[in-house]
Amino acid sequence: MNFWDLCVTCAHAIGRLCVAGWHVIAHMTRLTYRYWYIVITLLVLAVAGGYYVSRYDNTTFRVNAIALLNGPTIQQFEQAYAPMRSQQLLPPGAPIGPFLYGGCAFGFDTYRVIDALGDETEDYIDFKKKSTPKDTVMVQMQDRLCLQFRMKVRDMGALPQVEETLLATLNADPAMQVSYQTYLANLREEVAFNHRQAAKLDSLTSAYYFNNPAISMADAKASSNGVTFYGDRRIRLFLNEIYKQQQHMQRMDYRLQLATAPVVLENHFAVDPKPVHSRRQIMICFFLLAWIGGCLIAEIIDKRKAISAWLKQ
Repeated sequence: MNFWDLCVTCAHAIGRLCVAGWHVIAHMTRLTYRYWYIVITLLVLAVAGGYYVSRYDNTTFRVNAIALLNGPTIQQFEQAYAPMRSQQLLPPGAPIGPFLYGGCAFGFDTYRVIDALGDETEDYIDFKKKSTPKDTVMVQMQDRLCLQFRMKVRDMGALPQVEETLLATLNADPAMQVSYQTYLANLREEVAFNHRQAAKLDSLTSAYYFNNPAISMADAKASSNGVTFYGDRRIRLFLNEIYKQQQHMQRMDYRLQLATAPVVLENHFAVDPKPVHSRRQIMICFFLLAWIGGCLIAEIIDKRKAISAWLKQ
């Protein structure tokens, strides 16, 4: 069979499937017309049930936050996060336990944070989970994750407590505590080293360019590209190097300020304004289920004699 024959076979199969679907819909329409009182009764009940299920206080929303990992690897975090995701094997006495088992928070999941510009800052969150660790363009950040779970409107008042207990449960993991202590010690040393280097670079620049008797400031002529001319000598100032060192030092100071625990949040959990299932989706689902269920009941009533005869055989 060549490619053309395969296309023809697939087209015939799709055509037969469409014809069969049309016959099923036509048969269900006839059953609805003949036993309209059964189908309409179920549809009315479905509409009432749909409105009750889709009431506002029962609406489910997603809750998201960016977690910053201070030392632990992604694998260590996923291992500690697994009991919340599966709602099983949760450590005894875990702070998140009452909220998890009580159904206040559910649907726990994680998504990778993507650095698309290569500047070590998050650009977007891969909610579709299409990125891979080997992707060199859409790079998965190794120190950040997006945490997500779901809550109903009636339970939203407990969101601060869920956030607090979730972090307490994660930060109590022994493996992540060991990684955090090592990371914190190295980070403090790096911050101190950066401050010493910045002070040395500033002192060296001041001593060489402004306190050097061999260079007369009277002969200095500034240029717009960071180059200063001293008579016949062309000397480039270290402005770019000082600026880069200052930026790096600020980033490290910020990381040290955030490094209060193995896992911290860059911001509090925020509620996604779009519900998981809208009222329209729920009503359509209830309507279709009621129509299909009504047609099945109508079919059983329509074929009751044949079914009774078959059972008596």
